[in-house]
Amino acid sequence: MSTIEIPYVSTPRPDTGLINAKLGIWLFLASEVMLFGGLFSAYVLLRIGAETWPDGASILNVPLATLNTVVLITSSITMVMAWASLVRKDINKYKLYNYVTLACGLTFLVVKYFEYSAKFHHGLFPSESTFLAIYFTLTGLHVLHVIGGMLTLAYLHFIGSKMWKTDPVRYTGRVECAGLFWHLVDLVWIFLFPTLYLM
Repeated sequence: MSTIEIPYVSTPRPDTGLINAKLGIWLFLASEVMLFGGLFSAYVLLRIGAETWPDGASILNVPLATLNTVVLITSSITMVMAWASLVRKDINKYKLYNYVTLACGLTFLVVKYFEYSAKFHHGLFPSESTFLAIYFTLTGLHVLHVIGGMLTLAYLHFIGSKMWKTDPVRYTGRVECAGLFWHLVDLVWIFLFPTLYLM
């Protein structure tokens, strides 16, 4: 049985209007939206059905979450600047902006570590309440996505950057697709922050 290879194209395909990689990442992002959408829906239904519900602001650390929101929004800006630098054929500026994006991701994880540590220190575990179970599930899954995004960006920054010399258009496309995933990670947090911390 023969296999059909889908070739990489650097110009949009006439049937989809997208390059293959971008179509693939949009389909993947759609599945991620469904995953988080299902979890958000479960949260809403559980909250509506509960007789009492704790105030998130009284349990969670709103100032740290606000800091993390600013950090992730900043990382989205630097991600766009990194990709735009490649479009302008400036690999050095790309690396600078990508370093900042990675530093923002690392800052987010460090802040989240201190936030989780404080919860555990005060005996606030997922088994304590439905709210805490949802909080740790949603934010924990988000943390895994941040780590996955950072690993992808780090790969493209170091090992994957060899492609810049041989096929800069394809490399730029890969960075763009990684950036789309990173933006989804930021967008999910922008919904998580008010839903869990402020409402």
